[in-house]
Amino acid sequence: MSKKIVLFLLVFIVGAVFYFSWLLDPSLETETYLPQWLLNWSNEYYNLRTAIPFVALGFLLEAYSNRKKLYDTNSNKNLSFIQNLGISAVVAFIAEGGQFLIKSRNPDIMDVYFAIIGSLFGGLGYNLFDIVMNIKKVRNAE
Repeated sequence: MSKKIVLFLLVFIVGAVFYFSWLLDPSLETETYLPQWLLNWSNEYYNLRTAIPFVALGFLLEAYSNRKKLYDTNSNKNLSFIQNLGISAVVAFIAEGGQFLIKSRNPDIMDVYFAIIGSLFGGLGYNLFDIVMNIKKVRNAE
């Protein structure tokens, strides 16, 4: 993927996280464009719905940092992975911290944990995808 596309998607995902975290109604009932089955699911699995956008965020952060590492011969993949988890944690803390300013919302530390776990799965998913693609390239080159 192009670096600009990945960056645009990163900004979009972070914006969506902030938007949905700072809605006045935590049940999302005011969001009429969302299908009813999705509203029912998100209200039943309240903390799990936090992890879903962070899976995408973790995947895109790994894609963005991997794109930068193509030109860096001295990169440390583990350090980059931990930094991406840290970025996801900061986004989650900001999203939850903003809920202190909204009367109808209550911040929940479990949302931060689920966000970090979601980002972990997204990052691991990207790395697994990258390994599979590299194996295919090696097999096609033979």
